[in-house]
Amino acid sequence: MSVGRPNRKNKGEESKGDKRKAKRGVIKFSLTFQPALHTHMGPGHYRQTTGMITRGSTESPESVPVIDFKGMDKDAAVRTQITKKVGESCEKWGFFQVVNHGIPESVFNGIIDGIRRFHEQDSETKKEWYSWDPQKKVKCNSNFDLYQSCMANWRDNLGCSMAPNPPNPEQLSAVCRYSDGILITSSEIGAYSVSTTVGSSWTASKPFERHGVCGELLILGHYYLSCPEPQLTLGASSHTDSDFFTILLQDKIGGLQVLHEDQWVDVPPIPSALVINMGDLLQLVSNNKFKSIFHRVLAKHVGPRISVACFFRQQQNSTRLYCPIKELLPEGNPPIYRETTINEYLTYYFSKGLDGNSSLPHFKL
Repeated sequence: MSVGRPNRKNKGEESKGDKRKAKRGVIKFSLTFQPALHTHMGPGHYRQTTGMITRGSTESPESVPVIDFKGMDKDAAVRTQITKKVGESCEKWGFFQVVNHGIPESVFNGIIDGIRRFHEQDSETKKEWYSWDPQKKVKCNSNFDLYQSCMANWRDNLGCSMAPNPPNPEQLSAVCRYSDGILITSSEIGAYSVSTTVGSSWTASKPFERHGVCGELLILGHYYLSCPEPQLTLGASSHTDSDFFTILLQDKIGGLQVLHEDQWVDVPPIPSALVINMGDLLQLVSNNKFKSIFHRVLAKHVGPRISVACFFRQQQNSTRLYCPIKELLPEGNPPIYRETTINEYLTYYFSKGLDGNSSLPHFKL
């Protein structure tokens, strides 16, 4: 039940005030109603139904694939089977979960705790990290597209650029600085996953590597506060990722959904599992072989929900041109996309914000 809801007639004025508040983060304000800025309304907006958030269906007979990596580094036959499953998942779903990957659960618990400790500091302590400056290696904000989108998401973020040049430890908050925090994410999750997931899913891995995939690692620690009216907003609105692929660690609360065959499907939390999804750039260089799928996060009464996403892409200042890889084009299957640079792609992606539409059509031939 809402208490003291703002008057919708003055939504423009409210939004200005809401955006000033949103700059300081969702967690700072204890609210009993949904601010206008965070209310997702309107026909088809963010691929939702008019006026209300579709909560997802439990009737889907299918679920996001879960792939067991046990034995893949010791048995060639097992590795071949796993590689096939990964490839099929990338083509059909664009999403899958990985279990028995070899990373200790204690590492994951430390990462989640580090993100929690950072976000639950008082605002005065965190203010030195509040920024929208793309040049800062470590920064905290609420919505990266705050000034592009007409609606804000119900979350705060801690962002760290971890590769190729990680920040100095002094640039990180002390509460998530060492092995129980963010730095371990890139060394454990990043290095392991690059070598065992996307790298093994393409038998033609040499051209994949030669074309400069994954030269940069960006990590975002998401903090989704409990929401007073979750039916009116989203933790993360419907979007695709702007990278080559993303590796996600989520806690036990859940809320992640993927759009599969025009139906929202839950990605249930599995202890110690990693969620892996393909990004726009991988769909582009694979000429639509691998799919970058729309996904979102539901807001919930319970919280906070914490997740850590690792985005693998190339450095934005790279001059390399990206287009469908010729060696991977079947005969008679012409390229769908034109050449583009990382900078051109990301500039377009960030300029439109998370508006519920893919950026890929803009780059079609």
